Amino acid sequence: MNITLSHAEKIIANAQAKSKEINTKMNIAVVDSGANLVAFARMDGAWLGSLDISIKKAKTARFFDMDSGAIGNLSQPGGALFNIEHSNNGLITFPGGIPIKNDNNEVIGAIGVSGSTVENDHIVAEAGIKIS
Repeated sequence: MNITLSHAEKIIANAQAKSKEINTKMNIAVVDSGANLVAFARMDGAWLGSLDISIKKAKTARFFDMDSGAIGNLSQPGGALFNIEHSNNGLITFPGGIPIKNDNNEVIGAIGVSGSTVENDHIVAEAGIKIS
């Protein structure tokens, strides 16, 4: 099962709305279950350097089916996943990447958000995947 373009566009719209609400400018990426980019938006004025980070956050969340920040906690010196960020052509192991699940709790993709503090990135990513 994969995320559809229509679903990905709704996720991006919700994330953009939250970003505007908290007065941030974000790069927002949505990948499918194979970690392939399905949809992307760079809000006007969002940092160019965050473009790649948002995509890598989404891929990181999908590769391991967990929030990118959770992987960061496991990858600290002495941790079980220390240095994992150097695998898979580079991972991002701080908050802002979240797996997307369907109604059967199956992972169908992931969102990655970057452009503000990691706390704001995570808040915007969470808002993106909360669609009705």
